[in-house]
Amino acid sequence: MTGTRIDKWLWAARFFKTREQSSKACDLGRINSNGQRSKPAREVRVGDILQIKNDAGEFEIEVLALSEQRGAAAIAQTLYRETEAGIEARKKAAEERKLLGPMADSYTAGRPTKRDRRLIHQFNGRG
Repeated sequence: MTGTRIDKWLWAARFFKTREQSSKACDLGRINSNGQRSKPAREVRVGDILQIKNDAGEFEIEVLALSEQRGAAAIAQTLYRETEAGIEARKKAAEERKLLGPMADSYTAGRPTKRDRRLIHQFNGRG
């Protein structure tokens, strides 16, 4: 096998839970292969450098092996190797999130809960 579809490979390497999610990530421009935006049908080959943005963070990896079947997590980790630049970038992003503390999570929570509204009203002197 010389190449496989990038959406199948991302699913097999366990970067996404479903193949549909990996295909959608490609369509949204969250996957770059060798510096170029990738479509789901693009072939990935051994030695390619991929930049992947998903819920877990941003990864920069080198493809070591090909697979079209999803297997155990231990096997999936043998399909790629994370580059040094990718490791450093993820560590830096983790440190920044750590410095922001719990307040970073509260801004992304959406609408205030009933308890939050009560505290807001109490703070404003309306309740």
